[in-house]
Amino acid sequence: MPELPEVETVRRTLQQLVVGKTVERVTVRLPRIIQRPDDIEAFSLLLQGETITSVERRGKFLRLMFDHYTLVSHLRMEGRYGVYEAEEPLEPHTHVIFHFTDGTELRYKDVRQFGTMHIFPRDEDLQELPLKKLGLEPLDDAFTLDAFRKAVAHRTTRIKPLLLNQEYIVGIGNIYVDESLFLAGIHPERAANTLTGPELKRLHEAIVLTLKEAVAAGGSSVKSYVNGQGEIGMFQHQLKMYGRKDEACQQCGHAIEKTVVGGRGTHFCPKCQPRKRRRAAKG
Repeated sequence: MPELPEVETVRRTLQQLVVGKTVERVTVRLPRIIQRPDDIEAFSLLLQGETITSVERRGKFLRLMFDHYTLVSHLRMEGRYGVYEAEEPLEPHTHVIFHFTDGTELRYKDVRQFGTMHIFPRDEDLQELPLKKLGLEPLDDAFTLDAFRKAVAHRTTRIKPLLLNQEYIVGIGNIYVDESLFLAGIHPERAANTLTGPELKRLHEAIVLTLKEAVAAGGSSVKSYVNGQGEIGMFQHQLKMYGRKDEACQQCGHAIEKTVVGGRGTHFCPKCQPRKRRRAAKG
């Protein structure tokens, strides 16, 4: 599933490609993707004549901002957007087409068909599901150490499932949790409330650094992710933990292990990320 860096990369690409374009009509070829309104004709009519003014993001959701409406789009497993000339043939699994007045089209493709779209009056989406319960944005200025500490420090939940819970912090999926915990030297099964002040500080810094580096690299194409121009991300070449079971840890040389934490495959180094908190040295 695309995580924050991948969705942010798609957002930046679409910002360049579709802002200023006006919708002439919308074709929906798979109605179940449209969640609100639940009538595909109403969906099309709402956007007819609307101009895209910006493309924004909340967590793993794209927000296409029109004159009077906001389209909230969740890519789920394999949703993709691409901009095409109208005369170009449709590729398989193209489910929603936004026809623009300039003769181009924004096409949404989804092999797994799990993606969703909701339309709200402009900016009201932030107060409605699926966005209203989302937690802190880890790349926002508001994601301070104090805010992070308040969100997680008193929870008895294991730290990895907690970081994956979008009600606390958004957008950090399986790949980037593994990478952040390794960088911070924290075992994925540590209870959040056992983390010390220095450990919380290291983890906060690791999350921000990992996500910024991933965004700069265009995200990670570990499965089938591509951005809005069909380009793959490159951060998978920088991954130190995820997908590297039995390889030597780049930091200590110990074999990387894989286990299951909270139902998710989890990669960690048992030497660099000890299960128990290290005791301070005497002296």
